[in-house]
Amino acid sequence: MEITESVLHGTPLLALRGRLDGTAAPAVEEKVTILLASGATRLVFDCSGIEYASSAGLRVFLSAAKKLKTAGGRCGFAALTPPLREIFNISGFLDVLEIHDTVESAAA
Repeated sequence: MEITESVLHGTPLLALRGRLDGTAAPAVEEKVTILLASGATRLVFDCSGIEYASSAGLRVFLSAAKKLKTAGGRCGFAALTPPLREIFNISGFLDVLEIHDTVESAAA
């Protein structure tokens, strides 16, 4: 899993590339924890490079969204690949998470 951190329109952006599985999930979770500790109340995940997400990866996404909501913020998920969109659909995440077609719209 490759994680690239940047900022778009003042919003932290984590671009993920590869497989978000049990091996990669702790690194993504650590990035989210660091961002929240630094005071971030918004976060966008660029999911355009995710080939696969396991239940551990989904847990990281759900945990991030809950933590940001609790902090009065929001978490957006942008540019889902077809395999990830299918996983989100099956898991019900399309109905409970903030999904955007593009990174731009998620950061707006």
